[in-house]
Amino acid sequence: MAVLRYLSHPQVAIDPAVPVPDWGLSETGRARVAAAAARGWPAGTARILASAERKAQETAAILAAALGLPVETCPEMGEIDRSATGYVPHDRHEELADLCFAAPEASAAGWERAVDAQARIVAAAAPLLASEGDVLLVGHGGVGTLLWCHLAGRPIARAEDQGPGGGQVWTAALPGGAPRQPWHPMEAAT
Repeated sequence: MAVLRYLSHPQVAIDPAVPVPDWGLSETGRARVAAAAARGWPAGTARILASAERKAQETAAILAAALGLPVETCPEMGEIDRSATGYVPHDRHEELADLCFAAPEASAAGWERAVDAQARIVAAAAPLLASEGDVLLVGHGGVGTLLWCHLAGRPIARAEDQGPGGGQVWTAALPGGAPRQPWHPMEAAT
């Protein structure tokens, strides 16, 4: 049976002077992805699609190079649009993310509504659910969680979100998208 893997990018180099979509991986994040690639993860992947954001593109490029695959860019896989606030300190970001997930039909400080981000990522993933080969999506924790909630038939909830540090993966069966394994660190992924 084929598998859909959704990988969130790992740690980034935070720079308040740079727009969030333009942040790249930190040395820690890059090392984590390189270690996964060095062990051949995710072996058997037939396609890699990534958000257009730099951190997702960098993550995908490392894995794709090791697997000998191209990276397909899918702008609809971008993270929940937070451009209304831009960079905010970590604690404020967590507060706003909590609000975004707690009230998915409302905007938290001008952020894209969770229901809208979910509709966007579900539409982007829908054609892939008919795949019969392994597919890797490389994106972001927020929209990755929204896609997981949809596939699992669960309400949007922050409790479904990945753990700290990013670099988390969940899996679903293909074709169809039946959830198999919730978020777990890529270091523990098969």
